[in-house]
Formats: sequence, C-alpha cells, structure tokens
Amino acid sequence: MVTGPDILVVGGGLGGVAAALAACRAGRTVVLTEETDWVGGQLTSQAVPPDEHPWVEQFGTTASYRALRDGIRTYYRQWYPMRSEALGLTDLNPGAGRVSKLCHEPRVALAVIEGMLAPHLAAGRLTLLTEHRAVAAETGDDDTVRGVTLRDLRSGELRTVTARYVVDATETGELLELAAVEHASGAEARAEFDEPHAPETADPLNQQGITVCFALSHHEGEDHTIDRPEMYDFWRSYRPDFWPGPLLGFMAPDPRSLEPVPRTFVPNPDLDPLDVTADQSADAGDKELWGFRRILARRMHRPGSFDSDITLVNWPLNDYWLKPLIGAGEETSRQAVAEARQLSLSVAYWLQTEAPRADGGTGFPGLRLRPDVTGTADGLAKAPYVRESRRIKAVTTITEHDVSIDIVGPYGGTRHRDSVGIGNYRIDLHPSTGGDNYIDVGSVPFEIPLGALLPRRVRNLLPAGKNIGTTHITNGCYRLHPVEWNIGEVAGALAAHCLADGVEPHQVQAEEKRFSEFARVLDRSGVQRHWPDVRGY
Repeated sequence: MVTGPDILVVGGGLGGVAAALAACRAGRTVVLTEETDWVGGQLTSQAVPPDEHPWVEQFGTTASYRALRDGIRTYYRQWYPMRSEALGLTDLNPGAGRVSKLCHEPRVALAVIEGMLAPHLAAGRLTLLTEHRAVAAETGDDDTVRGVTLRDLRSGELRTVTARYVVDATETGELLELAAVEHASGAEARAEFDEPHAPETADPLNQQGITVCFALSHHEGEDHTIDRPEMYDFWRSYRPDFWPGPLLGFMAPDPRSLEPVPRTFVPNPDLDPLDVTADQSADAGDKELWGFRRILARRMHRPGSFDSDITLVNWPLNDYWLKPLIGAGEETSRQAVAEARQLSLSVAYWLQTEAPRADGGTGFPGLRLRPDVTGTADGLAKAPYVRESRRIKAVTTITEHDVSIDIVGPYGGTRHRDSVGIGNYRIDLHPSTGGDNYIDVGSVPFEIPLGALLPRRVRNLLPAGKNIGTTHITNGCYRLHPVEWNIGEVAGALAAHCLADGVEPHQVQAEEKRFSEFARVLDRSGVQRHWPDVRGY
C-alpha cells in the first residue's frame, strides 16, 4: 500500500499533468499515475497536435499552458536546424500545420512536460507512476473516495493509494464508475436539457468515435509498404450510410455543411511553410490532408536537414465508430481499440497501395510509418484519441443553451458567477457509435463554471478533463487541449486550496466569500476567468 500523498491524480494526460503541477506549486504532495509510459495524453501518447481557438497567441489560456507552448517553441529553436527566418518568429509553428498555430511532434511535447514536472519530482513532492491503471476504488459512508487500487501493467502488482483528495484525470472517467460517482455517458435525450441537437431518445452507448493516430513521412523512390492488415478487406469495402463513398477514400462530408467534399493528398508540397496561416475561424484547413496536421515541415529548416515532412494522420478516413469505448464492457472496449487500430493500419496500407494520385496513378509506396515519432513498434499512437468520456452529474451542467452561437448570438453566452477559466472551440462532434454524422455548430467564447467540476454528492473527487458536467453536445467544445489543461489546473489548485483552508469544494463554490478567496488564488497563478470582447465563430 502506498499512503501519504495529499492528492492522488489518476491519469497523466493534459488535465492530470496540469492538476499535479498546480497542486505541487501549492506545496502539496501528489501521486500522478498514467496508463502508458508517456505523460501528456492528447499531445503525446495520443499524438494529436493541439486544437485551439483563434486568439490563443494573445489571450484565452492559463499562464502555465502558455508556458507549455513557449517551452515547445524554445525546444525547436534550441535543438533543431531551423532557418533564420523561422528562428525569429515569436509565433513559430514548427510543423506549419493548418489545424493549429502550434503543430509539433509528440516527443517534443513530452520533453517539455517532463521538464515542467522535473523539479517537483526532484523535491519529492511528486511521485509519478507510469504504466499503472486504476482497477478499484474504496469509498466511505461519508460520500468520499478513500483510496484507489492501481495495477502495475508491467508486473501485475496491485497497490492502493490513499489520499485526502482524488482527481479523476483518466481519458474515459474510469474512476467515476469505480467509485460509484453519479455520471452520464453517451447522448442525453433532447427532453432532458432541451438541446436542439440532442437526439429524441437517450443512448448511453452513442458516443463520438475514437481515432488511432499515426505519423507518416514520404520518400520518393523507396518502398515502405507495410504487410496487408488483417481487416483490410473489411475496411476497404466499408461504406457508411451517411458517407458519400467508401470510408477509405478522399471524398468525405464537410463537418459543418455535411456536403460531400473531396480532400487532396500531395506529400511534401513545394510550398514555403512560413506562408501557412492556421486559423480555423477563417478556414478549417482540413481539405488538404498532408498539411492539415503536419508536425514537421522540412522547409522550415536548413536545406538538407530533413528529406521529408512528417504529417499526423487524424483524418475522416480513420475515425472509428463501430463499437463504443465506454459502457459496453471490457471486451467490447478492447475490440473497439483493436478494430480502430486495424482501421488506421488499413488507411496506411491503402495510401501506400491504392490511393489515387494527382498524376493518375495509384498508391504512394514511399509513405513511411514513423514508430520513432509515436514511440511504438508499429508506428501507431500509444493510445487512441478519446473524444468523449463519462461525465459527472454535476452541480452545474453546461448545455447547448450556454454556448451555441445560433441560440445566444455572436456576443452572447452564459456568464458564470463561479467562472474558473475560459475556452473556445466549435461544438465539434465526430461521427458516433449511434450512427450520427458530424454535428459541427458554431459556439461562442465560453467560461468554465466551478459547479461543472463538482459531483453533486461526492465530496473529495474532482474531474480533470472531459469528465466535467457537460452534455454529449457541449462536450464537443469543452474537450480540447487548452480547456482540458485549464480544468485540470483548477482541479489541482482547488484540492490544494481546500486542504490549506480546511474547507470543501462545494463550500468554495456555494459561498461568495470563499469563492472570492479561491478566485484570487487562480488570478495570481494566471488563470484567466473571463473573456475580453471577442466574437464567436
């Protein structure tokens, strides 16, 4: 049994890392666990460049998230052979991808995150347990979680950690189920919150698809074709009812209009990456696949340094939605991940062998999977990109009426007395296990109410990611990188604050004086709690 930490953070994704950092900065002892051997979640083990709002370079994130972004840029400037014109850019976009103003390799984010954690590890405030998964939770009759049992995935050894506060930063909200915390999953019925885009009937198994991302480079004249995947025949012939053609193809719906739109794919285009502008409010950037999530641009560097770009494949082609990840049992979950991996390998093989080329030919055998980029043997990401989690039944539930631009207008949106952060993204739901096509709706810059981080009953468990009190619909804009970090940072800071002041989270949220005291803590640490006057998109 491991005992003693003030705070246990289960899950080492962005929310978990931010929670641990905030608690350690406040002088608290923390145990941080992670299922894979890489902390960083979306940015690292899931290999997803950050999805961010258009104003991210000026405002709209916490100070520690800006430090993470600055650290990534500094890493490239210090260690990579960048052109002088690139070195001087304050808003350097290393990969020149169109999805984000900061596209970069997973390992670089990992190095920076490990650097941020390093002083707390050295001081003994932080204990990091990688390759550990929560398998059980002990609860008390006083509505608390007393301890969590973890399995060492290398040795099989079980260990139980007790702590005054427990933070659930898992990708799927696993602790909510293990500790019997009231929660929702999948889609709520329209009648529950009167959300225009909710289905008529609730379906807990109707969840956004997952994606197993992978990285590719292209080497003309070489043949890097992988073995034919086991499920290739299935995926090659698979044609969803709501799709304009086979899933393995360059024709796919536009997420916003659902109209069929062709995607283009030209490896290593001879364009200057410094001319790329990443602004999803002006152009979603997803029609040109190679540059969409490019994470290394060879022409950003001195000639001869790299013989290819590296692009990250998180496209319509490899979204997986045949089986739910959550709520249908461990075997179904395992099958979902296995089939999602087969889909991604099938996409890679199709690109290498059958994809149509601009010159009229087929296949790009020079495409090379990059296991060195993902830290795996097969070149696929260590973990699937999970867009939707179990969600607490919260003191405050964020609904479409709070954030949809069609409902509140471009300058509207709910202003929360207990705001503990801000974010912005379109309400972006990918095709789901219930057979839904994209739901992609404009939203307004939003606030994160503290009440959305508080379970209605349980007193010492806090969510730190996609498991806050959103709905299936509003999760679509609260699930992205900077918002997850903000939520995690607040969860860690709140647990530390409650320990220091001898209060409980629900008191902090409900009592104006106590909330003002906590708000000052957040303000001093650089957590922006309200937006300036900006327009939704």
